[in-house]
Amino acid sequence: MGSLKTGPLVSVIIPTYNRAATIERAVRSVLDQDYVPLELIVVDDGGADETPGLLAALATDPRLTVLRQDNRGVSAARNLGIKSSQGPLLCFLDSDDEWLPGKLAAQVEFMAANPLSPLVQTQERWIRNGRRVNPGRKHLKRAGDIFLDSVKLCLISPSAVMLRRSLLDEVGLFDETLPAAEDYDLWLRILRLHPAGLIDRELVIRYGGHPDQLSAGHSLDKYRVAALEKILGEDLTPERKRAVSEELERRKAIYLDGAAKREARVQAAGAQLEKVVE
Repeated sequence: MGSLKTGPLVSVIIPTYNRAATIERAVRSVLDQDYVPLELIVVDDGGADETPGLLAALATDPRLTVLRQDNRGVSAARNLGIKSSQGPLLCFLDSDDEWLPGKLAAQVEFMAANPLSPLVQTQERWIRNGRRVNPGRKHLKRAGDIFLDSVKLCLISPSAVMLRRSLLDEVGLFDETLPAAEDYDLWLRILRLHPAGLIDRELVIRYGGHPDQLSAGHSLDKYRVAALEKILGEDLTPERKRAVSEELERRKAIYLDGAAKREARVQAAGAQLEKVVE
């Protein structure tokens, strides 16, 4: 596929927080795309590492804009990027992931060929702790009405998706009250109304296994419960309402069980400390 020099402006938003080790790789993977009409907005969410200096060195490229805010979380960072962007097509990239060549061009071509499709994503290549791993079949991206499957498992990845700005005008932005599972919440709101498009090629490298991932620092089930409670209040078919209700009860049970175990560990540690003090 050759370079695409004309077409709609694509706005790419990268939120970042203390990711000096990976932010340059992510930024370069966007700026090296062969699709020309793009703007890249990196939102530094109040980190304290070397990220600002790295971004300043990269900002000689006129397509790159760097914004900085006090630490407010990934949803607020993405929303700031969205509000500051101009393109009718939006993409997101997590600052520890990277795009492979041709990702943007393939998605723009899909959108042009499918004018009624509001969202398209690609398959991913997974790297865990420095080694390539194969996603399980249940994790593979798929097309069409995937709402029911997405209730149980988040099947859209921010780094792999392209969507029309008008879609967010319809369903709203990322929920800034959710410090994690914010993408799960947004995808459910979208998939309640629309099918997902798919380019069945690996065009994103998704890195995992490092301790600073949001999923490592939060109880995801707590925030999935909040997202499920929200979507349960929407207009759902009986089948969808039943599926959401069942998953909500399952997630609540998992969260409460985990909370009880954490409390037991805290109490055990306190008792051990008392013995040492004695």
